[in-house]
Amino acid sequence: MSNYQGTVIMVNGPVIQGTGMSDFKMREMVMTGNKKLIGEVISIEGEVGIIQVYEETEGLRIGEPIISTGKPLSLKLGPGMIGNMFDGIERPLKKINEMSENFIPEGIGLISIDTEKKWDVKILVKQGETLNSGQIFGEVQETSLISHKLMVPPKIEGEVIRIKENGSYTIEETLAVIKDQKGEEYELKMYQEWPVREPRPVKERMAISKLLRTGQRILDIFFPIAKGGTAAIPGGFGTGKTMTQHQLAKWSDADIIVYVGCGERGNEMTEVLEDFPQLIDPKTDKPIMERTILIANTSNMPVAAREASIYTGITMAEYFRDMGYHVAIMADSTSRWAEALREISGRLEEMPAEEGYPAYLPSRLAEFYERAGYVHTLNEQDGSVTIIGAVSPPGGDFSEPVTENTKRYVNVFLALDRELAYARHFPAINWLNSYSGYVKVLNNWYEENLDENVIKLRAKMLELLYQESKLQEIVMLVGEDVLPDDQRLILEIAKVMRIGFLQQNAFHSEDTYVPLKKQYRMLKTIEHLYNRSYEIVKKGVPISHIKNKKLFNEIMKMKYNIPNENLQGIDDLNDKIDEYYNKLEEKYSEK
Repeated sequence: MSNYQGTVIMVNGPVIQGTGMSDFKMREMVMTGNKKLIGEVISIEGEVGIIQVYEETEGLRIGEPIISTGKPLSLKLGPGMIGNMFDGIERPLKKINEMSENFIPEGIGLISIDTEKKWDVKILVKQGETLNSGQIFGEVQETSLISHKLMVPPKIEGEVIRIKENGSYTIEETLAVIKDQKGEEYELKMYQEWPVREPRPVKERMAISKLLRTGQRILDIFFPIAKGGTAAIPGGFGTGKTMTQHQLAKWSDADIIVYVGCGERGNEMTEVLEDFPQLIDPKTDKPIMERTILIANTSNMPVAAREASIYTGITMAEYFRDMGYHVAIMADSTSRWAEALREISGRLEEMPAEEGYPAYLPSRLAEFYERAGYVHTLNEQDGSVTIIGAVSPPGGDFSEPVTENTKRYVNVFLALDRELAYARHFPAINWLNSYSGYVKVLNNWYEENLDENVIKLRAKMLELLYQESKLQEIVMLVGEDVLPDDQRLILEIAKVMRIGFLQQNAFHSEDTYVPLKKQYRMLKTIEHLYNRSYEIVKKGVPISHIKNKKLFNEIMKMKYNIPNENLQGIDDLNDKIDEYYNKLEEKYSEK
């Protein structure tokens, strides 16, 4: 630890100016004032430096010391992260609550994962072995779902000269010592320290080719998210951003979930902190917290820590990816993170860009989303980080800077619609404004795992929805009766699609999660209904006879009435469609 010391000469909220700082480094972590508040150097000019402080600066005075730590803002990455709840700089909220019940006290230091708890360690290497960067040298069963792999930190390799036996140890105990070719020795502990703003190294970034299964029909078939991909969920107040992210956290086939509540309202974050520990993981019947990390940074917490919370979350996600896990990180919401950037930028008196946001907003968003990816790790395994960021545009205006810039860097854009939400259509994803850039790259995956016609079927049904949108404009002006029967049929089939397929009930036991096979069979049934009824309409049969209310209702309710494990009911429905239209055809051909 270096002994450089500066002096506070100006306090402006979370932004502190100090003098005597020429020996400090950019992005270095420092302790500010007598309370030793944690901060980070963001600018140095001659003797004067600027620090953003991650704690409340009330009571800080001019003349108080600024002490260097000699290292960047870093996280302790090791056992004890899964199932835990942290603030924006990885301080555990449960432990802080024991120290001070109603608020986070200043100057508690950079406490992190538990240093006193003992973990059962299984050592996987022997003395004399040569270890490379990223290689796994031990294992800890952190939860019943997650085996925590103890890895050699990046940039370190050498021969094992001392190693401990299997046993119970704290994270601070040295488990092994390795010596590199220069003769330098490195101690290996259960944890690594890693700077939050630096992406962790990988062997190779691989092409994206696998679907992140979510069990949500509108996502898995219409707007798929790929493992290692990026997605944005923009929407105004009350459109269901948090609910959609909860569904993804609960049902997606990621091994580990990192949920970052960034600048959201306190009561909303409380709901997450209370709900998640009670949720049962449907795939394993174990508590979902056994594979989840929560980072809570509410709107009333220090604004600079909100800016750091996104990087804290992505660094944790990369660490578990390096073990060979598939990780999904939910950032709720990147708009509040951008607002923190704007506030700090304003206090620094930087030249504002569009709507007061700093000119570097696009590059910061790009840096964050670029840390997603499907990779071949240093220990020869495949892992991925999928980033799903919620965006909260003021007034639901998608042309504002955060939404517009996010759109440039993500491949899936799930536009939430206020009108759909107010009509109780959830998930309120507008199928006309949303898109997924992964449809083509996932074509082979769909062919191998489902059916070769999935993409064609998707295109055909989306086309019907686009046509319905145009026809609705005519209907609004002159009414439905003026339309020819084949166009009225499109309106009827699109209604079946909207209610029976796109709308999904998160609180219904059969409908909250739908296996891919059932999703596809449901869509094929709606296509079959359209094909058969279209054939008959072209033969001059009136739409009033083609639309069998009972049959159409049965198809709309198949999501509830047909069990996910037994799809025989879908075959029966297809038979009913054929039977009804065969009879209708016979009846009209006789005439």
